[in-house]
Amino acid sequence: MRRYALRAASLAAALGLWQVLTGKDVDLWLRFSQFPTVTDVARAFGARLSGPDYWTDLTDSLVRILTGFLLAAVLGVATGVLVARSRLAEDLLGPVLEVVRPVPAIALVPVAILLFPSNEQGIVFITCAAAYFPVLVSTRHAVRALTPVWEEAVRTMGGGRWRILGSVVLPGALPGVFGGLSVGIGVSWICVISAEMISGQYGVGYRTWQDYTVVDYPGVFVGMVTIGVLGWLTSTAVELLGRRLTRWLPRTAYGTAARAHRADRRATPASAPAGGTPSGAPGGARTQEARDEHLV
Repeated sequence: MRRYALRAASLAAALGLWQVLTGKDVDLWLRFSQFPTVTDVARAFGARLSGPDYWTDLTDSLVRILTGFLLAAVLGVATGVLVARSRLAEDLLGPVLEVVRPVPAIALVPVAILLFPSNEQGIVFITCAAAYFPVLVSTRHAVRALTPVWEEAVRTMGGGRWRILGSVVLPGALPGVFGGLSVGIGVSWICVISAEMISGQYGVGYRTWQDYTVVDYPGVFVGMVTIGVLGWLTSTAVELLGRRLTRWLPRTAYGTAARAHRADRRATPASAPAGGTPSGAPGGARTQEARDEHLV
């Protein structure tokens, strides 16, 4: 609860500073007098929530981001595993991927317009391309970093190629895969909003750009806040799914050291010397477990 309260206080302080700088029309090096206040944005947000266009834009952006991201996740993981496990695939696909990878996804807008018959398909393509390469690179590095002992153990017990893939490669690479997915979902939001601004008809990015063209700055900030909240929710969902699927991994939490210290104090009797409980005692065993967990 203390951590949640600290986070809420941090957000409230940021909003309070925004309100003070914009309400007082502070113009030092930055021109805060041009910005709408927090209350102006809140009123615009309330007006948007009561209309149908906001929810249509929200639905369209979510459908685009989820479609492109899921395609990128499947294709990125499959290509990453293939390139990491096969020299032939690396020789055939590696040069093409390395040449295309530095190209920003938003620079593919002309290509999408030429390739696809509708703007909707082009936006999904750009979103997929944005998330594809972070997932590909993370998966490739995660698979190559696996220790060969695990694969040799499966082969010793009679396992074949598919058994190794399902029991060693994919589970062992999951932490790296979800690292790439976390990066990919953020990059996808950046590119889908940019693509909507350029060639979209509906969506949060399209509406934000329209508000800018008609000089509706509170509406622009409504779009920015919406994008930030949606990005935070989707990235949090990816991280929670990753933690759920990798529960078997040892973890170090923020409070592990504090818990180990409290366990040490509880396990040490008042008459014990300063060094603590002997390691043979039950309390000493619990303390040693806590210390081992902290080290892991």
